[in-house]
Amino acid sequence: MTRKNQRIIPDLYADPFGERTPMLREHLQLLGARIQFESNSRQLLHLVESAYGGLPRHRLSDAGPRLTVRLQLMSGGPSRSRRLEPPPLNMISGGGFLGGATRGSNFVVLSPQERSALVGISPQMLRFPYHTRYELIEFAVFSLAQRVQGLVSLHAACVGLGGRGVLMMGPSGAGKSTVALQCLLQGLDFLSEDAVFVAPNSLLATGIANYLHVPANSLRWIKREEAAAIRRSPVIRRRSGVKKFELNLRRGGYQLAPAPLHISAVVFLSSNSAGTDPLLRPLSKSKLLVKLAKAQAYAANQPEWPIFKRGVCRLDAFELRRGLHPIEAVEALRALLDRRPR
Repeated sequence: MTRKNQRIIPDLYADPFGERTPMLREHLQLLGARIQFESNSRQLLHLVESAYGGLPRHRLSDAGPRLTVRLQLMSGGPSRSRRLEPPPLNMISGGGFLGGATRGSNFVVLSPQERSALVGISPQMLRFPYHTRYELIEFAVFSLAQRVQGLVSLHAACVGLGGRGVLMMGPSGAGKSTVALQCLLQGLDFLSEDAVFVAPNSLLATGIANYLHVPANSLRWIKREEAAAIRRSPVIRRRSGVKKFELNLRRGGYQLAPAPLHISAVVFLSSNSAGTDPLLRPLSKSKLLVKLAKAQAYAANQPEWPIFKRGVCRLDAFELRRGLHPIEAVEALRALLDRRPR
């Protein structure tokens, strides 16, 4: 990372849009792409490092695209509780854009054609680093990498073994976080908790295995010392009001997928009990397509969906019902990953 001052303020007369202002920079390999992050704020690049530093360097092809994400901390004097006039407009640039925004603005604009993004972040937003990471920085990174590479963006978890992966999908309350935690603790290769990006032609999947968000009720299924370690993690609060422990997966010796996983099966988690039957119940092709379209409404409307759908229809698909203990789900998934490809 280039050593500069904490904040770099442009000469507003000679360079009103800050186009020639020196920037702090950091390069990371993420989601199959080489991403250059640049910013006028060391604090914002620290958020980038905390989110993406130390992750496996995934490549989906020999020559991944080069992307640029500029993080602009909005400038201006201290805000006042009462104003006689609206706040002034600050000139901004980056990612091929010229624009203006007020000091209190937070925004993301993308240009897949230019392979770049511009993110404006207000000083007030920095008081909420979790939301800044997930709602602004992650939105820019994920959306740009997905659009430029033509990936299918899925709301799913993914774990693997020996280079093969299984997609796990399910509605809220189906136990995806609990099963994902058990997979992590049992040593499966961990790819992602809830956002998976798949190359539709090859079915290679990548993701960001930086954090696992663990609800407190998942801890009752694990050993006391493991639960104690997770309880020492920071607690995040989502806008829905739900609180979860934010477990940093880059610490603790967890097995993160070292490379993209080749998807070999799709599993839909169910809150129903398996009873005395096997946990995994095969799904027909027609049921698979119905469940996919319901679970992935955003992806199903993207241009890459028909190719992805044809590939997925050649895979094994199952409903995973609950056993007496979540570790039974891990054993079922491990057996599924150990099977020879058809």
